[in-house]
Amino acid sequence: MNNALSLNEALWVLLLGSLLGLELIGKVPPTLHTPLMSGANAISGITLLASIVLIAEAPTPLLQAMGAVSLAFALFNVVGGFLVTDRMLAMFRRRNDQ
Repeated sequence: MNNALSLNEALWVLLLGSLLGLELIGKVPPTLHTPLMSGANAISGITLLASIVLIAEAPTPLLQAMGAVSLAFALFNVVGGFLVTDRMLAMFRRRNDQ
């Protein structure tokens, strides 16, 4: 029995995950966005690993391409999260410490 996800199943997972993410992020109050950034970066790190596994184990080139796209988005999210966190922490530094 083949354990690989079919394209149809992979698209359903993508759709449902996207809708769930939008719903959850929409309910977070603005004061909690910054503390949750580190947790989101950790989750994106897990997504990076899952994308690499998907690329390596994908039976079709289309699923490999989907893995590459997910890898790019996860990498963009991790780098962006660190840049936003660095910028936010810079606001708390004293003027003469910069």
